[in-house]
Amino acid sequence: MAVTTPLSERIHISIFGRTNDGKSTLMNRLAGHDVAIVSDRPGTTTDPVQKALEINGLGAAVLVDTPGLDDTTELGGERMARTAKVLDKTDLAVVLFTNKEGGSQLQIIEECRIREIPVIVVLNKVDALVERDATIRAIEALTKQRVVAISALSGEGVEQLRQAIVENYKQEERLITEGFCKAGDRVLLVMPQDKSAPKGRLIQPQVQTIRELLDRGCVPICCTPDRMPEALAALATPPELIITDSQAFNEVYALKPEASTLTSFSILFARYKGDIKLFTEGVKALSGITEQSRILIAEACTHTPQNEDIGRVKLPRILRKRFGEGLHIDIVGGADYPEDLTPYDLVIHCGACMFNRRHVLSRIERAREQGVAITNYGVILAALTGILDRVRTE
Repeated sequence: MAVTTPLSERIHISIFGRTNDGKSTLMNRLAGHDVAIVSDRPGTTTDPVQKALEINGLGAAVLVDTPGLDDTTELGGERMARTAKVLDKTDLAVVLFTNKEGGSQLQIIEECRIREIPVIVVLNKVDALVERDATIRAIEALTKQRVVAISALSGEGVEQLRQAIVENYKQEERLITEGFCKAGDRVLLVMPQDKSAPKGRLIQPQVQTIRELLDRGCVPICCTPDRMPEALAALATPPELIITDSQAFNEVYALKPEASTLTSFSILFARYKGDIKLFTEGVKALSGITEQSRILIAEACTHTPQNEDIGRVKLPRILRKRFGEGLHIDIVGGADYPEDLTPYDLVIHCGACMFNRRHVLSRIERAREQGVAITNYGVILAALTGILDRVRTE
């Protein structure tokens, strides 16, 4: 089986436009083969369609084809809502025009500007336009941006569009373990192996962290919590860094050598994907939690809950034991995340290994705008077990 870059680590390029502006045709052209269904019938693209690919000069990306912005079919309203949610995880937007009109496209462009999402304005179907130059000038006047003229059907201008994508996206270089270790450091990874990972496989945060440590020239040593004493005994001196699963904080801390720094996969991903300072600040809301409070637990995954699932079982159990069995806890997974967070006293998000950073930051921003405290699995588990001040977060 080929090893590929996870969708969460790919640059998300979303294509927006009205019905029959050629979004699906363009996606197929960029992908190099048919991915999306192409039809003149309005409403053919009913849900966002994704395709992972490599773009020369940019790297691993995922294209997202969205329903038409002017979808007036019976389910048009729901489709438009899903299109709007695509912006939450969009790193770069390609907005299509086919004529001088652009009401719905201008709304998307303005929303992208508010969110600081780079936008490429494209005039499609130029091979069928009589007033090509005049149309380009009109769209540039509307959008205040340079227009890339293409024909997704014939391929004209598509190479220029690829180049514009590369030029308009400035990728931020981020490391999961940035500042925690350096080349030559020995890093002990303490990893409980539970049912959340299929037999023979590690969960994604573990895989990504191990790969990064190898790439950085570190020496990763892996063990389960029950084998941690043997792993430490096999080393002549303590490891510079210990990374553990959040649920094993207590037992790992009890065995941690004084010279070793301790953190967790969840905390590392909170830094990598989100805002660790805001998460650490958010955990202070625990001081005001009572049995009458409401808490939202948000997971990026949509997996079937296991017997000891951390977000759906363990964390609620710990919270109710601390604050009372009557504590109201709602749990959402995947794309389900309330627009209105104000009914909640605290939002607790998972490590978000399945989301790209843009998606996580959009959720954090929604909570911040609404004045709702938000934190992360690793941070709150460290706080609830009383070791947050003894675990490195930054």
